[in-house]
Amino acid sequence: MPGALKKGVFVSLAGAALLVVGAAVGPAQAQAPKGEPIKIGFGMGLTGGLASAGKAALLGMQIWAEETNANGGLLGRPVKLVYYDDQSNPSTVPGIFTKLLDVDKVDLVTGDYGTNLLAPAMPIIIQHHMTFFALFGLDVNKQFHYDRYFSMVPTGGPDPSAAFSTGFFELAAAQNPKPKTLAIIAADADFPHNAADGARKNAKAAGLRIVYDKTYPPSTTDFTPIIRAINAANPDVVFSASYPPDAVGMVHAANEIGLKAKLFGGGLVGLQYATFKEQLGPQLNGIVDYDFWEPAKTLTFPGVDDFLKKYQAKAGAAGVDPLGFYLPPFAYANLQVLAAAVTATKSLDQGKLAAWLRTHTIPTIVGNIKYGPNGEWAEPRVLEVQYHGVQDQSLGQWKTDERQTILWPKQYATGKMAYPYSAAKTAP
Repeated sequence: MPGALKKGVFVSLAGAALLVVGAAVGPAQAQAPKGEPIKIGFGMGLTGGLASAGKAALLGMQIWAEETNANGGLLGRPVKLVYYDDQSNPSTVPGIFTKLLDVDKVDLVTGDYGTNLLAPAMPIIIQHHMTFFALFGLDVNKQFHYDRYFSMVPTGGPDPSAAFSTGFFELAAAQNPKPKTLAIIAADADFPHNAADGARKNAKAAGLRIVYDKTYPPSTTDFTPIIRAINAANPDVVFSASYPPDAVGMVHAANEIGLKAKLFGGGLVGLQYATFKEQLGPQLNGIVDYDFWEPAKTLTFPGVDDFLKKYQAKAGAAGVDPLGFYLPPFAYANLQVLAAAVTATKSLDQGKLAAWLRTHTIPTIVGNIKYGPNGEWAEPRVLEVQYHGVQDQSLGQWKTDERQTILWPKQYATGKMAYPYSAAKTAP
């Protein structure tokens, strides 16, 4: 059936495997939503390198849809999620969003997970004048300057690329003796490029001299030559901007070869997932990496615990991240923002939605969100955490913040950094 779509089956469209599924509707209520559903369209990595996060994000979105329909829908109408598997492949994205908008005629669009999958969607979104609720993209709008773009990620401020690693470099500059040299390693893709650009700015502010600065192909599987080359350059600090699964490969190589740096991490995507925490176990010890949320008292926002209880109860049957701390709360919050705009404006008019979002603060389960003029969070909230005391691969140790201390920013910190990296690997 080339070119045709049926619910629950994979078909062909521009070379991509696609899947359309409607959100489950909650049990009948006294004031059940009526009429044509409001269709919310998006792509999501359900296969490929980002699948572990994409599937978890989808479950968070489905929980939102179930709750919304059980509580009367939006504008009195049911909501329906219409989505396709982007295979974690940027080349599938333009075709997916073209079909969502031109064939499926969705009313609202939210983003795939990740910079590499959001950037290819932007020209289609802009052409159709849609308000875009992007999920975990780093500085995607810097080249488009689109006034209907709104990002659900705690990077933010006027320079999100720099905000992503500000804490990492502030921590480095605060050590005694202060580190002097830096290595930057990044995958050759949109997110790592943006993260590396920000790292260079922050390195200059921290007074670090760059002695190694290279990219590697995203298809790389053996990272031992990279770690050997970094060791040869002998940097005090190593900032790695890597997507999963290459972040996992980088950590394996750092442990196998014996990375000599005094501080390591910064931009390793994937270490936040339960599956990779289990896989890496003690290899995580000493690494300082970014994060956006963890089960710490300093981050107990209204509603997040209730959401996680629902998510975790469904995670086993769905075969997704059993904890759901990283992406699912933000995927849910992204739709909270969408719903707030629709409800407040009583409209699906894209211009009205965007205008309202630019001028209001929205409460969500990940905190209150106010957008800046670039569509990013007005105030960044990127955490820096350090892993320590990990003895095995058990999942239970990650259900609390016992093995991951928030170091930065100060208002969310739960402890101090163990330094240097070699000593931190054996810290309790």
